[in-house]
Amino acid sequence: MTTTAVRPSSTGRDARTASRWLAAIVLPVGPAAIALLRYFLPYDTIDDSSTIVSKTMADLDRASLVLWLGFIAILTLVPAAFAVGRLTRRRAPWLTAVALFLLVPGYLSLGWLTGGDISLWAGPESGLDAGAVTRLYDTMHPTTDLAGVFFVVGHVLGTILLGIAMWRSRVVAKWAALAVIVSQPIHFVAAVIVPNHTVDLIGWGLQAAGFAAVGWAILRMRDNEWDPPAVP
Repeated sequence: MTTTAVRPSSTGRDARTASRWLAAIVLPVGPAAIALLRYFLPYDTIDDSSTIVSKTMADLDRASLVLWLGFIAILTLVPAAFAVGRLTRRRAPWLTAVALFLLVPGYLSLGWLTGGDISLWAGPESGLDAGAVTRLYDTMHPTTDLAGVFFVVGHVLGTILLGIAMWRSRVVAKWAALAVIVSQPIHFVAAVIVPNHTVDLIGWGLQAAGFAAVGWAILRMRDNEWDPPAVP
């Protein structure tokens, strides 16, 4: 019986090195963007609608920055989750599967939730008064509430499980896995229980640091460890 060695595809250049670098670069971007978003958010999550509107109208430049940071996060959080899962699934397949099952819908729901912040910025920019903006902000489609549930449950529980998968699979140092595990409980406390934007920055910053450690681990891998070569 003979075997044939699998070689990189001859149809083009091997893209595995570039994909490793891209994954490593993207990994911390989303959590870092949300960390800054939560720090610069002009209102507290638990504020009532009229307070949220008044605080936002007082600093529309900050509200605009929040939207830019949210846009960056929406583009990068899901690829980052898959990049981490690509490493952890080898030794923690079930934990990784459940974590991604929660994280991906949660992160995708973030795009829906930014609709509220867009209205907070667009209303005053279009000349609406505070009362009209408040009514607009309160008149969200029911899917917005559903997206909020998906986001909160998905990204909090999903991140904890992904951090545990990082710990069990030993793809990074234990400090990095622990940083990811505790990041979202810290965020939840700082956002919902005792509002504190600085602590919220620390929470999401810990996830960014843990994901950056995964990125460093990916850069240190050989191409064949990261991805099998393409079949010619």
